[in-house]
Amino acid sequence: MGQSIIKYIILSLLLIPFVGMAHIGGHYHKESGDILNSWELKDGTLIKGNFYSGTNEYIILEKYDGLLTTLPINILCNQDQKLAQFKVQRIKDLNSYNTYRTPIAEPNIKPSVDFIRILLLALIALTLFLLIKNLSTGLKKRGLQHNYNLVLHSLFVIFLIIACKKNTKVTTQTISNTIPKTSTSFIDSAFAPYKPTVSTNWDNTYFHVAANGFPNHNMMVGITSWQQQVPIPQFYTGSNSWSIPLQPEYATTPLSTQTNLMKGAVAIAVNGIPIFNALNNRGVDSYATGELDNWGGHCGRADDYHYHAAPLHLSANSGLKPIAFALDGFSVYGTNEPDGSTMQALDACHGHIYNSGVYHYHGTTTYPYVVGAMKGKVVLDPTTLAPENQILPQAFATPLRPSTNPLSGAIITDFVSTGPDAYKLTYRIGSQFGYVEYNWDATKKYTYKLTDISGNITTSVYQR
Repeated sequence: MGQSIIKYIILSLLLIPFVGMAHIGGHYHKESGDILNSWELKDGTLIKGNFYSGTNEYIILEKYDGLLTTLPINILCNQDQKLAQFKVQRIKDLNSYNTYRTPIAEPNIKPSVDFIRILLLALIALTLFLLIKNLSTGLKKRGLQHNYNLVLHSLFVIFLIIACKKNTKVTTQTISNTIPKTSTSFIDSAFAPYKPTVSTNWDNTYFHVAANGFPNHNMMVGITSWQQQVPIPQFYTGSNSWSIPLQPEYATTPLSTQTNLMKGAVAIAVNGIPIFNALNNRGVDSYATGELDNWGGHCGRADDYHYHAAPLHLSANSGLKPIAFALDGFSVYGTNEPDGSTMQALDACHGHIYNSGVYHYHGTTTYPYVVGAMKGKVVLDPTTLAPENQILPQAFATPLRPSTNPLSGAIITDFVSTGPDAYKLTYRIGSQFGYVEYNWDATKKYTYKLTDISGNITTSVYQR
């Protein structure tokens, strides 16, 4: 009879793992032992990541900790190109059905409830063992062996029914993110004060912003650490427009701008000027080292004007509307909340949820100025590595002339328009002045006249 009791106890304990539900969903983590698929490039390189989504041109892979990366299909080997195209088509086929409501049958039990249930069942098993043991002793003394077996089997059946019972009610679940899709009219209203210099359009996935790279304010004045670059128009139009995701999603692990994204923009201001990481590509605070002008911007190696600090001056035109939108889809406000109240405490990403609204960032006068970490999911360019990695999609500047070197001791004192498509920059070293005069014509021929502090003149011509 001892063996019979042991048999039932073992069977009861074996049932416990089936009573507790497994963890539902989640991302891949290195410590979990999950295996990522390998994608082979034409040159034999292997890229690890599981298929997340894609288009006819590229696929998006999910790597460890929810990080996403994009991979052009045409760089894959032939076999993996076919696999990628198959998966993209499969997603399209699935999306051709009703994507709003789907009946889903699942246990209506949360993991925390399962844990409690397991503990309770373990206690029940122990209680049954003690009860059966005492009952066995009493019945044997009275010679009621048949009654003993009947009671034992009855209790075990009752235990089985309780252990296996779970709610399998079919519910209708709305398939949506916890973050509402951003209204295109809301985003468009933020860019409205800067039109027609800035133009906008959108599709179901992105809000697109086209601009020429020139802001509605002066530039360059106030820079004390200058690399001899000057602003020229950029072609942020068409397929090279800025793209803001309409459906932001929280990142599993926000991507810190202290160790990432030191190449390319992290946000686009509502006047059409990109906002870069507060740190330059050397990992140095651009504002603290004097590289920025009085408006928080300067020119990159492509003579492209962009901000590294928060363009708080835009609040004068924007009022209580956002002054920028991060490339993860979340808006950026100035130093006040959307309702005009004083800005509340910010998290490590440099943002928060205020008054039960939607998550947003804030611009401030202190580091990290705009974005401390990307709160939302972003797709990373697979051809760039941290810390000089960048977000995709990304609008790119077009270089015209070779990059220039820093000019020690130069302070920019003036920058003015001298005619149609013509500018003059004045700088000072000590008590002496130098100048950069440049213009371009309808054929996109750019002429530069550089006068150094000794009066030496150099003229260069570049065709775009």
